Parts: sequence; structure tokens; C-alpha cells
Amino acid sequence: QVQLAESGGGLVQPGGSLRLSCRVSGSTFRVYAMGWYRQAPGKQRELVASITSAESTNYVDSVKGRFIISRDNAKNTVYLQMNNLKPDDTAVYYCNAARSDPTSFASWGQGTQVAVSS
Repeated sequence: QVQLAESGGGLVQPGGSLRLSCRVSGSTFRVYAMGWYRQAPGKQRELVASITSAESTNYVDSVKGRFIISRDNAKNTVYLQMNNLKPDDTAVYYCNAARSDPTSFASWGQGTQVAVSS
């Protein structure tokens, strides 16, 4: 059974940075495209960044130029470097497979809370 463990969130001022980590266990991690999702209060969960097994990346327009997704297959970990954070980035961040039905890969983890506020 695949398990996901996100970490690295916190409270940061606008313009600040955070680095999120997601440890994936119980899977041949390196063959899967992975993504970072976020869910803000009252909104649907959205995919904000993804990375393929070949390390090709894609971002939603609202985070392009500010967020960087990366992976370390040796550590079964995917990262999200978030720079120049804005209040609209406030959400719970989750990782999972980058596919139309992420839960076909793994159940959602607990996520990590990111709050951007002065």
C-alpha cells in the first residue's frame, strides 16, 4: 500500500519561501509522474505542479516562475520549492500521482498547511 507523507509547511510572510517535501513509500516511485496539489478553504483541490519520470515539469499559471517541483528517486521524495509566496497561496498542500484520479495511486495524505500572511 502506497503511503504519502508531506512536510515543510508553515506560516510565512508575503514574499517569503518554503520548501515542501513528500516521502512516498510502498511504490516503485521513480516510474510515476508526481504532483503537488493544494486546497484552499472553500475551494476544490487543484494540481499546481507536476513532474514526470523523465523530470519534465508543468505548472499552473498562478505559480509559474515562483514554484519549482523536483524529485529525488533515490530518496523516494518529491519537493516543491515555493518562492515569492502570496496570500493566495494559502492552502493545505498535498502530493500524489499526477493523473486524473490520484487516489488510484494512493489515498491522500494528511497534507501540510501553508499560510501566507503579514
